[in-house]
Amino acid sequence: MIENLKFKRHRRLRTSASMRSLVRETHLTTDDFIYPLFIVEGENKKNEVSSMPGVYQLSLDQLEKEMEELSELGIRAVMIFGVPEDKDDVGTGAYIPEGIVQQATKLIKETHPEMLVVADTCLCEYTSHGHCGVIHGEDVDNDESLALLAQTAVSQAEAGADIIAPSNMMDGFVIAIRQALDEAGFSHIPIMSYAVKYASSFYGPFRDAADSTPQFGDRKTYQMDPANRREALKEALTDVDEGADMLIVKPALAYLDIVREVKDATNIPIVAYNVSGEYAMIKAAAQNGWIDEKPLVLEMFTSMKRAGADLILTYYAKNVATWLKNN
Repeated sequence: MIENLKFKRHRRLRTSASMRSLVRETHLTTDDFIYPLFIVEGENKKNEVSSMPGVYQLSLDQLEKEMEELSELGIRAVMIFGVPEDKDDVGTGAYIPEGIVQQATKLIKETHPEMLVVADTCLCEYTSHGHCGVIHGEDVDNDESLALLAQTAVSQAEAGADIIAPSNMMDGFVIAIRQALDEAGFSHIPIMSYAVKYASSFYGPFRDAADSTPQFGDRKTYQMDPANRREALKEALTDVDEGADMLIVKPALAYLDIVREVKDATNIPIVAYNVSGEYAMIKAAAQNGWIDEKPLVLEMFTSMKRAGADLILTYYAKNVATWLKNN
């Protein structure tokens, strides 16, 4: 009979919303989120990305309004991606003083100095071939690319970037950028390294937004094989040794095991990048009425925090900040 059974009553701590909130282990706040921005040249441009509903390419004259909205929502950090009109073989637009990221950074720091500006440091948006480095034939020259990436990082720091986020996955990119920043007088600027960046199929919509699709081949010779776990730890630990201050795992949702392992293996902040394909799938399902968007999204980000992410880079940042504020 049930009177004679002795079992644990775990449900005692689930009896009400207040009780569940009291004992909740993982919490989301607006401080957890970094919001990506795509900045284009020209004026009066707010172009919605067709594969990413609610995400826009913005011209510089649209930035102040965007910053006001983000500040009101309590979002404290943005990551800037540049979409230039002119491209060339060596990605000159990435490192010239009047580059689009540099201009956007200066404008944000002038109007909203409290906003942290994270500068994406790569060449793919600026090269005519769409790869993340210098090309010889159809090969990316690792060491020659490092010099341009270091030059880009210094240029972004000179424009006022608070954090440099190199996403190119060249060997030695962290130490090359760290040395260049230090020599230029920016030893105080941290590096948020895309330490674990997989050659993923989840990036398609981003390439629409950033106009960065490779014109030939793919990026599998420098981005990681999605099947590899041990390699992720090797990449992460190398970047820590070379001077990274924060580590990005990209993508996030399909790689939560990697987020946890990198977190356990290091002692610096871990950033989960909730990438464009993950965003687009949920948006599409929500628009078709197949899912309840808000609780699903909050559950997804809670899983990333539970896996070990200290910060989350996501196109959903404004939505989540609004939901948290209203609650």
